[in-house]
Amino acid sequence: MRVIWINGAFGAGKTILSEKLIAEDPRLLMFDAELPGFMVREIVPLPASGDFQDLRVWRRSVADTAIALLEEYGRTLVVPMTVVVPSYLEEIFSRLRAHSVGVDHFFIDVPIRVLQARIEAQSIWLDDPARDAQVRTWRLEQVARCAAAVSSLPADTMVLDGELPVAELASQVLAGLAES
Repeated sequence: MRVIWINGAFGAGKTILSEKLIAEDPRLLMFDAELPGFMVREIVPLPASGDFQDLRVWRRSVADTAIALLEEYGRTLVVPMTVVVPSYLEEIFSRLRAHSVGVDHFFIDVPIRVLQARIEAQSIWLDDPARDAQVRTWRLEQVARCAAAVSSLPADTMVLDGELPVAELASQVLAGLAES
């Protein structure tokens, strides 16, 4: 059982890279780790930070859902998810490894100016301009923190140059998986 975790700042291209990987190998299964966060925030109040990742129940839910998907479907998971707090990554990855799940961690490193431009150009909520602006503002506020995370990643993380074309990034990920 294996998880391919695609990490990086908001706007780094995690989802696009994940979709490319799945196009290259349709046996892969995408797991959006934000979904447990959306569920959890409907049940319990968000912490003062406003970030569901600060809730331990989210971190447990991500690992437990991944384990359940792996056990049920027997397919390698691709998880495009920004997690830049080292202890949160360790908590999730340790829980996965405790269930004999191999974790391959990739981080898409993109310069701040490029991230800002990408986020400004994106529309998340086309039908709700106010919510779209709110999400964009929050994502922009996270850019510096997320970009700085590259200096505190686990030692076995493969850092990818996020300015390369997605096809090249996918090739690098697949090559990294073949080596592990």
